[in-house]
Amino acid sequence: MIDVSLAPATALHGRPSEPEQLRALAREFEAGFLAQMLESAGLGPGESSFGGGIGEEQMQGFLIREKARVIADAGGIGLAETVFRYLVAAGDSKGAE
Repeated sequence: MIDVSLAPATALHGRPSEPEQLRALAREFEAGFLAQMLESAGLGPGESSFGGGIGEEQMQGFLIREKARVIADAGGIGLAETVFRYLVAAGDSKGAE
């Protein structure tokens, strides 16, 4: 199973409020989601990969995670944008209180 834990928001100097920080968190969330979906879909080493073995098996999670990150950075499936809009709206409502 892939570790999809996200960096805590406190790693971004307290509660993230800048749009760039919120967008980065949303993109990271989408990458984690995509990594889980790719793993569940059976994305793995091909028949003619690097010869198999335990090393290839151990590194497979990193490869899936990086593929998911590339997909998310290229626009993904729209999840990051939805999460970003929610975070912005939630931040605006907190500021209004």
